[in-house]
Amino acid sequence: MKKRYAIVVDCANCAAKMEGLAQETPGVKTAAVNFMTQKMAIEFEPGADAGTVMKAVKERCEKVDAEAQVLI
Repeated sequence: MKKRYAIVVDCANCAAKMEGLAQETPGVKTAAVNFMTQKMAIEFEPGADAGTVMKAVKERCEKVDAEAQVLI
């Protein structure tokens, strides 16, 4: 299953860090962050609970910068 989420991030470097952290999160098959559109696309592993996985993604990604947000 694939889903898109709005994000808030101030710089492309932080967006790249968010992408890397999202990709390393258990339950995420692929993750892509587009800094220009402020969107994150997540493809979940088969059988993964999207809500639980996105809570973990949000927690990890929002540590990148004080202004960074993942809107789920």
